[in-house]
Amino acid sequence: MKLMPLLIALSLLGAACSSKKTVKDVDNSETISRDYEVKDGSSTTRPGWIEDASVWVEQENMDVAKYRYFSFETEPKVNREIACNLAKANVRADIASEITTFIQKSLAASEEGSPAIDPNNPKTQPMREFVSNTLAERVQSMIHGAAVIKTYWEKRSYLQKMGAKKDYIGFTCATLVRMDSARLKAAIEKASEDIVNKADDAETKENVKKALDQVDEDFVKARKGEV
Repeated sequence: MKLMPLLIALSLLGAACSSKKTVKDVDNSETISRDYEVKDGSSTTRPGWIEDASVWVEQENMDVAKYRYFSFETEPKVNREIACNLAKANVRADIASEITTFIQKSLAASEEGSPAIDPNNPKTQPMREFVSNTLAERVQSMIHGAAVIKTYWEKRSYLQKMGAKKDYIGFTCATLVRMDSARLKAAIEKASEDIVNKADDAETKENVKKALDQVDEDFVKARKGEV
C-alpha cells in the first residue's frame, strides 16, 4: 500500500519538472509554415540558443553569473561566407541596438504611466535627439569583450509556391555571443548617465533618473522574461 503514495509523489514531481521552460534543438522538419526549404546546414537540427539564448545557456549549465549571452541571426545573403562574416562583425552593434531599444522603452513611461521625456517640451529636444540618433553608437563604443562562441548556418531555398516573393537561394548565419556581466552593466550604466546629463532642467533630470533606475538589472530580467 506504500507504493501508491510514492507513485503520486513521482507523478507530481514529473509534472513540476515538465512545466519548466526549456529550449531544445529544433528539427528542420518542424511544422511551422515557412516560405523556404532548408537544403543544408552546419548541423542537422537548428540550435535552441537561436530562439532563446538565456534559457538555453541555463539548461547547458553555462556560467550565467559571470557572463551574459546573446544570439543573433542574419537575413538571407548570397553565400555562407558573407552571412557568417556579417553575423560576427555586427555583434557589438546588435547588442547595442538591443540595449538602446530597452532604454527607449524605459524612458517611454514612468511608474505613473507618463513618459520620462516629454515630447512636447522643447527643453527635452537635445535629449530626444541624443537617444534617437546617438545612443546606439555610444553604447556600441562602450561594449568590449563580446565574443562569438558558437555559429550556425543554413542554406535555404526560398520558393514562390511556399509564399516567397521569388525563387532564390539564400544563406543565413546565427551567432551565440558571450559578454562579461560586469562590462555589460558598466556600459548600460554609462549610457544612462549620458542621457541624464543631456537634461537641461532639474525636473526632467529627476524623471529620467527614476525611469532608468537599475536599468541594467531590468534589462537582464527582461531578457529572461522576468519583467
